[in-house]
Amino acid sequence: MERHYTYTMDLFPYDLGVELEKFCFAIALGLALLLLGKLAANKISSKEGIKENLIPSKFNLFGFFDLFCEGFIKFHDSFLGKNNRKYFPLSASVFIFIFASNILGLIPGMPAITTTVWVNLGIAFVVFIYFNYHGIKENGLIGYLKHFAGGDDVLSNVRLKPFKAIALSVFMLIVSIGLFGVEILSVLLRVLTLNLRLYWNINADHMVLSIFNDMAGGLFGSVFYGLGTFVSFMQAFIFTVLTMVYILLATQHEEEH
Repeated sequence: MERHYTYTMDLFPYDLGVELEKFCFAIALGLALLLLGKLAANKISSKEGIKENLIPSKFNLFGFFDLFCEGFIKFHDSFLGKNNRKYFPLSASVFIFIFASNILGLIPGMPAITTTVWVNLGIAFVVFIYFNYHGIKENGLIGYLKHFAGGDDVLSNVRLKPFKAIALSVFMLIVSIGLFGVEILSVLLRVLTLNLRLYWNINADHMVLSIFNDMAGGLFGSVFYGLGTFVSFMQAFIFTVLTMVYILLATQHEEEH
C-alpha cells in the first residue's frame, strides 16, 4: 500500500516509519495538550486568578477550556452522576486527545495518529486498567469478582441446602462459573473493541476523504473535510461514552444493579 505524504516522512524509514511516525506525533500531541492545560490551569492557581477569571471577559485559551469543561461536566454528570466527578479528568482527557488526533490527521501533510493500532491500543489499555482499578477500589476484590458471576443473588444459591436442593445448587454453581467466564472474556474484549472501532472508522474516513478529494477537489472537496470533522468528533465521542459506561459498570455497587 502506497504511503501517504507527510512533512516528516523522510525522518522515518519506510519499514517501520509509518507506525513510528504516528507514535512520535502522538507523544508530541500529548505533551502539547498537557502544556496547554497547564497554562490554562495557571489562570486559576491563585485567589486573584480565580476572581479575575471566574467569568472570562474574552475568548482565549482559558475561555476555551472553561467552556469545554462546563459543557463536558454536564454531559459527564448525566452518565455517572455528580458524585462521580472524580472520573471526569480521564474521560475529558480521552475525548480531547482522540479528537485532537483525528483533527490533526485531516491537515494535509500531517500523519493520522489514530490510524495506528499501537496508539489506540495504548489508550484502550489505559481505560481498561483504570475502570478495573476503580471497580476493585469501590467494591473490593471479592465484591468486584461477584459482578462477573451474577452477584450475590446467584452466588447465594450455591450454598448447600437440604438434600432435595442439592441438584439445584450444583446447577446454579455451573451457571455461576459460566457467567464468570463469559463476563471475564467480555471485559478483556473491551480493549480490542475500543481499539478496532476507532482504528477502522478513522482509516475508512481518511480513505474516503482522500479518494473524493482527488476526484472532486476545490469547493466540493471541502464538503468531505466537513464530513471528516464530524466523523472525528463522533469517534472521540463514542470512545469517551464507552469509557464512561465501562467505569459505571465496574464501580456500581451490588444494590445498584
